Amino acid sequence: YKGTKINIVDTPGHADFGGEVERVLSMADSALILVDAFEGPMPQTRFVLGKSLQIGHKPILVVNKVDRDGCSPNKVIDMIFDLFHDLGATDEQMDFPIVYASAKQGWAVHNLKDVPGKDVTPLLDTVLAHVPPVKGDATKPLQFQSVSLDYNDYVGRISIGKIYQGTIRRGQEVSLVR
Repeated sequence: YKGTKINIVDTPGHADFGGEVERVLSMADSALILVDAFEGPMPQTRFVLGKSLQIGHKPILVVNKVDRDGCSPNKVIDMIFDLFHDLGATDEQMDFPIVYASAKQGWAVHNLKDVPGKDVTPLLDTVLAHVPPVKGDATKPLQFQSVSLDYNDYVGRISIGKIYQGTIRRGQEVSLVR
């Protein structure tokens, strides 16, 4: 999007997968906290947001389903603000950007006066504006942290993780350093 590759990773949303949530969040540079405009934050929201804040992310709040009658987006924002406070967020983390959305209809807006929106451009623009750019140097030797292993009958063993510096290409030999 606008010359920037944005990788979006979904986390399991509950404490039963706590280790996996932490591993997935460690690969990310920020978090989109998706909250329903009717239900507000769920227990899994608290868990994932807490882990994200501990890592030092500056999350972006996405209030979904704002196109439906009877929703309470402002009440949900107040609840999320209280949740950030309860979880010990820093002042910088508590100054989170807010995007209103209808995932079902495929749009996002910055202001409720603009409902309905046209597309998800406001959400992507918010990501570009608030998520820090990658800090690694592609010219240095590869430094990759594996956070999860998988297996596929066609591909074989798969390591999922984050490249901190360097580049990796298909078929490239790499060394494991413990």
